[in-house]
Amino acid sequence: MSGCYARAVALVGPAGAGKTSLAESMLFISGAVPRQGSVQAGSCVGDASAEARERGGSTELNLMHFEWMGDRFALIDVPGAPGFAVDGSVAIDMADLAIVVIDPDPERAALAQPMLRRLERAGIPHALFVNKIDQARGSIEDLLTALAPMSAAALVARQIPIRAGERVAGFVDLALERAYHYEPGRKSQQVALAPHVKDDESAARFHMLEQLADHDDLLLEQLLSDEQPSLDTVFADLARETASGLIVPVLFGSASNGFGIRRLLKMLRHDTPAPERTAERLSIRGEAAQIFKVSHAATVGRLALARIFGGPLADGAEMIDGAGRALRPGGLFAVQGAATAKISSAEQGAIVGIAKMEGVQAGDVIGIGAKVPATGYAVERATANCALAIAAKDHKDEVRLSTALNRLAEEDAGLHWDQDEGSRETLLHGMGEEHLAVALDRLKRRYGVAVSVRAPTIAYRESVRKAVTQRGRHKKQSGGHGQFGDVVLDVRPLERGEGIRFEERITGGAVPRQYIPAVEKGVMDAVAKGPLGFAVVDVSAALVDGSFHSVDSSELAFRTAGRMAMADALAAASPYLLEPVAHVTIMSPGAATSRITSAVASRRGQMLRMTALEGWFHWDVVEVLLPEAGLQGLDAEIRSMSQGMAHYAARFDHLAEVNAKLADSIVLRAKEPA
Repeated sequence: MSGCYARAVALVGPAGAGKTSLAESMLFISGAVPRQGSVQAGSCVGDASAEARERGGSTELNLMHFEWMGDRFALIDVPGAPGFAVDGSVAIDMADLAIVVIDPDPERAALAQPMLRRLERAGIPHALFVNKIDQARGSIEDLLTALAPMSAAALVARQIPIRAGERVAGFVDLALERAYHYEPGRKSQQVALAPHVKDDESAARFHMLEQLADHDDLLLEQLLSDEQPSLDTVFADLARETASGLIVPVLFGSASNGFGIRRLLKMLRHDTPAPERTAERLSIRGEAAQIFKVSHAATVGRLALARIFGGPLADGAEMIDGAGRALRPGGLFAVQGAATAKISSAEQGAIVGIAKMEGVQAGDVIGIGAKVPATGYAVERATANCALAIAAKDHKDEVRLSTALNRLAEEDAGLHWDQDEGSRETLLHGMGEEHLAVALDRLKRRYGVAVSVRAPTIAYRESVRKAVTQRGRHKKQSGGHGQFGDVVLDVRPLERGEGIRFEERITGGAVPRQYIPAVEKGVMDAVAKGPLGFAVVDVSAALVDGSFHSVDSSELAFRTAGRMAMADALAAASPYLLEPVAHVTIMSPGAATSRITSAVASRRGQMLRMTALEGWFHWDVVEVLLPEAGLQGLDAEIRSMSQGMAHYAARFDHLAEVNAKLADSIVLRAKEPA
């Protein structure tokens, strides 16, 4: 089947582990690029955006492709920083195999757990590549021991290191029982298996075979009978058990030096499942294109980045969306980092850019041909916890701002924006402070829109403690008809969550019925901004009395009288301040939990419960009630305490009274000129 389809491999794992460097090394060694670039020098195929190069790390998904020994591969380099990882979420799901790239330091092993659990939950086959092995200080055995509780499937070492003093100088391939020495800038050289390495190799190989035999009864019988299994059996088991998620193979090397990369490529060639397996996992049936990202390229415009399943896709082919709407795709493009190249067709499994696919978004499955695609795939939507209030510095840019925000949100599933009805602010929501900072950079660099930025206004509210009766009289004479309206309101507090209630209890026609709706409008005018400066909640106002003038009374006069009466009543009814309180669920590595709970307490958080995160090794779930004001900056703080791993989800829970001293400072700040 070689050559009739392309396979997709995702590079995932913690930030700084060297995923982009590994991608670059794979491209160079496979011959896809003439020389190997460097992340530090800003010369890689990946991380080509100005934002990524300024920060020295991935800020968006990178796509590449290469051939190795006649097989074609699409490479998906997924950002490791939590704020940017959402950009690759759908792309990870449609990969045939994921390579989790990690550091060799056992103390940093825990950084791999969130991705390992993510891959397990989605049923995505995966392997581990221990990068920077030339810088390793601890042993591979210690690293695997630290990692083992973090993986549901057995970690199967396919290599053991050969050391020259403290330095890793090569490796032994346990399947082939061959030793290799690293050669900087060249292919590793096969060497004789040294006597002092032989015993370690025999023990490690037998352990690998035992792990494979856990899922192969015939192999188990051979081992119990002291029979030597054939290489075909060993390689077949490695491929089958990897594809089924029964094992997680572990290889190592150094991307920057090219060490171990050819061995990794050979593993990918033999063990990466075919795209049919992935289509089955995603419940995609028939010929279809899985959209995983939308991009706006300077040269080709809007591109829907997609993986092709079920058969090839030709330029100009008919396509149809899930609702049966016919699409008119433009050209097909191969994507190599920031570069695009027009192509006439794409084979099954390939990743391509499809131009002019208006209306589609990440997660959509598009049918190839006239048949509506059949799929059960659903996108997991990430929670964007951080927000900024933004406004165009030049009012003439407001239309351009909304257009630019739409494009940014379309490209990045971790971004969205909306207009807050209460504050009338434009809010840009993202996965973290750095994520939002990059979005603002793109807003200015790509679209030329400069914005002012501040923290979003917190939706404080106010209510009253006691019941009062208040008259409001509006009387004005200025030549001709005057204005006269006179009302009496009974105002009292309601239970939390009951909102604003208006009723009338007029007897004897003290206020004519045609003016009562105007009185209600006046009441609503007053509660929009109470005496403390915030919207009023949970108050009842009853119109109980009043008077009118046969000539001078009008709807405007009674609306004004109603507003005056309600405003005076609120001021006299002991107003007090309320703040929104969120129910926050924090997922944290156990080593950081105590620091995080202390940080939450300092933000006036109230602990509800703490439990172990089910199925995870040394992770906790902490539930707290936290004033919304305490959420500002929380994401950055808890990530700084947990090597970037802790995260949270928040939802509005209730309004709570603010103590008098804090309320006074909030009211004073609100009255300060902007």
